[in-house]
Parts: sequence; structure tokens; C-alpha cells
Amino acid sequence: MKLPCQSIVWNVLPAIRAAIAEELIALGVSQLEAARLLEMTPPAISQYRTGKRGYRIVFEGDARGPVSQLARDLKDGRVEDLASRICEICIQIRGENLLEGSCGTDA
Repeated sequence: MKLPCQSIVWNVLPAIRAAIAEELIALGVSQLEAARLLEMTPPAISQYRTGKRGYRIVFEGDARGPVSQLARDLKDGRVEDLASRICEICIQIRGENLLEGSCGTDA
């Protein structure tokens, strides 16, 4: 049995990170700086960019807005708690029923 939480860890979080990394690069941030801002390694950013990680979900429409905003805020140094901002995006995705199943939480 595959739990919804597994989908989040294996698919959603990497997709969110990949989308943020792509936005940062599009904003002119280097891969090294994107890695620092996202608190991950430069090879992880490279894997996101080449589609080796985070490729299972594509953010479009309403889901893309918060990703783009977070990237701009990261670039401008306006993010105090990266984890909570990523959680907000994940909660929005879950609320829009973009994931299969339900974890039984209100969030």
C-alpha cells in the first residue's frame, strides 16, 4: 500500500524544489547560489535541471504562482523560513487535489 505521504516525499517535494531551482536560474541566479539558497548541494540542482530528479510533477497555472513568488523572495533575501514556505506550497497542492489519496489531515 502506498501512502499519500510517500507520494509527497518521493514526488511532490522534489518537484517543488526543482521548480524553485528552475525559477531561480531563470531569474539569473547561478546554480551554486541556487543551491545555497535552497540549502542543498550544487549536484542536486544539476539533477533537477537535467530532469533526473523532480520531474514527475509539473507546476502550471495557480500552482506556479507560489513557486515563482518563493523564488523571487529567495533571490531578494526575503525568506526567513524556507521549510514553512515549501510546506505552504505543498498544502496548496494537496488542497487542489493534485495528489492521489488523502492523509486524513485538515491541511
